[in-house]
Formats: sequence, structure tokens, C-alpha cells
Amino acid sequence: MTSRSRATRAGALLAAAVLSLAACGSDDGDSEPTSGGSEAGGDLGALTLQLSWIKNAEFAGEFFADAQGYYEDAGFTSVTMDPGPGAIETLVATEDADFGLSNAVSAAQVIAEEDAPLKIVGTKFQKNPFTILSLKDGGDIATPQDLVGKKIGVQAGGNETLFDALLEVNGIDPADVEKVPVEYDPAPLIDGEVDGFLAYITNESITVQAQGIEVTNLPFADNGLPFVAESVITTERMIEEEPEKVKAFLEAEIRGWQDALADPDEGARMAVEEYGKDLKLDMDKELEQSEVQAGLIVTPDVEANGLFTITDELIEQNLATLEAAGIEIEAEELFDLSLLTELLEEKPELTELPS
Repeated sequence: MTSRSRATRAGALLAAAVLSLAACGSDDGDSEPTSGGSEAGGDLGALTLQLSWIKNAEFAGEFFADAQGYYEDAGFTSVTMDPGPGAIETLVATEDADFGLSNAVSAAQVIAEEDAPLKIVGTKFQKNPFTILSLKDGGDIATPQDLVGKKIGVQAGGNETLFDALLEVNGIDPADVEKVPVEYDPAPLIDGEVDGFLAYITNESITVQAQGIEVTNLPFADNGLPFVAESVITTERMIEEEPEKVKAFLEAEIRGWQDALADPDEGARMAVEEYGKDLKLDMDKELEQSEVQAGLIVTPDVEANGLFTITDELIEQNLATLEAAGIEIEAEELFDLSLLTELLEEKPELTELPS
């Protein structure tokens, strides 16, 4: 598999440098509807969801929602899951997709710089998956101060912005760290060309360990840069004019992710054998990803409030991260959780997590 840039995908809406998330895979190009059947009713019409990446275990909840008919139960005639990477924010802002899976940094930058009419209405990942990956018997970067004096592989463009923000919030002089331009393949780390590598905790960390190499991670979320990821974005128009469609989508998503968390093995199997069958995904890697990402999804706050919720405290932490990255935005410009709140009040069973 090849690697990718995956945090900020503003396309034509964003000419400025974007923040990139490194992850592994290749685009299968499949944009056909994955379910259908007007027999289920479907007064909300067809649904288009822009995924942030290829159809792997990252979208196990969406696969469950499709396979179990939750989208149709919610009122959609069909669902089309378009794989990424792509200009997610652009596609949603122009309503070429009804919903997209983005993150607080990429959405905020497009909203702040291009006045895109977007809002985050819920999030899967409470913790973002960015990490500085190092080898246990190499750089062994376990704390921000361990970055001092090290060579860190950072992808050109927006990843540099995020890495600089990591240094800033931890009081590290950029002159004390050598930033080495790399692509998205962690080979320079394995080969010893760099001491650390900006990566994705659910991807490169797993693939490097699969080679029998012990690694150390420095997660951004736990070291001064918390922000939500795999967040549901839609337009302000959709929120104002079609609130029932937003609530129906969120309901199907939550039900799908309740199933995915209850049965991560099945989510991985669907990725490998069904939805991503043309990608030649590795089952062991998908199984590991299913387990690792559960830790990004389920936190004490989620246990208390339910999937896709975002606390006021976490919103404030996101705003602090955005400020460190040079993005000026107010909470109400980025988040609108009103419809999710209504949904969970109407259907409190959606707040339940698998035991």
C-alpha cells in the first residue's frame, strides 16, 4: 500500500497549505451505492457520504449501518459511500456529498479562511490519531522533551504547521529539533535516517510493529494538541432546512458504531472481505486497527454521554489546539451539536455502549 495526506482536504476551497495525516492504502475508486431498496420507505431520499479514506476498518460502523439496514431504517433509499482521500470539505460545502468525515483542524481552517458554510455535528474519534512514531531501540521518543536533538521526519506542507504547533505548546525551540522532509512511507524511520516520524497511530505504528519492530508513540492528543477527528460535517443549510435528515444520519451512524464496537472482528472482516475486498487489505492489520481505534472513540466522556458527543471541555481544548496552529475561530463557527442533543434526548437508547 501507499501512504497519503489526510487531515485537510479543502481542495478548491482552500489554496493555503493544508494539514496532512499520514496513513496507508490506495483508493479503490468505488462510488457506487452500497445499499438500496425503496421497500424500506426512504422518504429522505438517497444519501451520499464522503469517507476520509479507503474502505478499511476505519469505517466499520458505516459498514454495519449499511449491512444491517440502519440507513434505510432511518429513512434513506440508498447510501453511497465515496472513498477518500479527496476534497471532503469542498464536496460537502458544494453539496456534492450530504455528509463527510473530516476533523476539527481541516474543517476549521476551511471555515476560517474560506468562509465555508460547514459545521461539525458529531464526532467518532474523541482523540486524534496523530503521533510521532519512533523505534524503541532507536529514538524512543516517549515525551515531548525527547524531541530535542532528534531528527524528525515531517511531510512537506501542512504537517509542518501541526508539528510546529506541537513544539510550541510544549515549549520546545524549533532550532533544537531537526525537521527532515519525508513522504508518507515510514521507511526512513526503519532505515535509521530519522529518529522520529510524523504518523498515524492506527496505521504506520501498526504496520511497523507488524514487521517485528518495537515502537514508541508520542500521541499528539495526549501531549498538548487534542482535537476531534473522523467528525461528521455537513452544511449550515442542511442543519437549518433538513434537520430530520441530519438526525436520521446520526442515528444510523450511532447504531452502526454500537455494533462495530461490540464486534470489532466482524468489522475487520467486512472491510477485508466485502467493502474493501478489491484493496487486498491485511486481516491482521485491520483487526489491530479495529482494536486501537476503539480507544480513540470510547472515552469516559463517551461512556457518560454517548457516541458522537463532544463535551464543552473538549471543544475548548480543540479551540486551544486551533489557536496553536494559527487558526482563529469561535466554537459556534465550527460546532453545532444541537441536533445530536435533540436526537439523544428523543432516543436515549442511542447513548448506550456495548458491555
